[in-house]
Amino acid sequence: MTYQLYIGDRTFSSWSLRGWLMLEKFGLPYQAHMIGLYSGTMQADLAHLAPARTVPVLQTAEGYVVTDSMAMAETLAENHPERALYPRDPAARALARSITAEMHSGFGALRNACPMMLGFVWEGFVPSDAVKADLRRIENLWSLARERHGQNGPWLFGDYSLADVFYAPVAMRITAYDLPVSDQSLAYVAAHLSDPAFLAWRKEALKETHSPFPYPLPLAQKPWPAETR
Repeated sequence: MTYQLYIGDRTFSSWSLRGWLMLEKFGLPYQAHMIGLYSGTMQADLAHLAPARTVPVLQTAEGYVVTDSMAMAETLAENHPERALYPRDPAARALARSITAEMHSGFGALRNACPMMLGFVWEGFVPSDAVKADLRRIENLWSLARERHGQNGPWLFGDYSLADVFYAPVAMRITAYDLPVSDQSLAYVAAHLSDPAFLAWRKEALKETHSPFPYPLPLAQKPWPAETR
């Protein structure tokens, strides 16, 4: 079973990163196709995938079209129970599903103020109170998962799961905007930054060019953190 995955720009498309990670990290066979997210061709590129309007889009071997990242995650977990996309432990799985769904539907202040961006780090970004509130909630969820179920590995539930897929772009936002979080949260962010799958994604992202830059800020820039292993 080979999946067809349709993604947009790698530098800025947080949902595309999620769609790619849920296939790449669990060793599921796929072919990736780029969609013109910023070039203006997205709707034409997706025309054969109705009802898709946005990326990512997943097409199964049977030709079924799945158009939302949460639906994609549940479809893959259902199709591949042997891969444990969610934790096997029922208590951990319930919490993982809950915090994954909350990421999918919430944290609008963080999303709007800090679009995902993988090129460099903004210097001097000042988060609003609403962004700080989103960060506090996210850190509480991360701490809860780690304290209850994450003792046996660097990820939220020890082993990598769909929860980590959905929070990966949050780690990138914390990095790119130098957002204030605890040392415990920074350690979790560092696990994402050094993950070989993410490093492969960012390597391709750095080949992209954007004119004009989609999300300009009147701030200085500093280099992205050096790769660590």
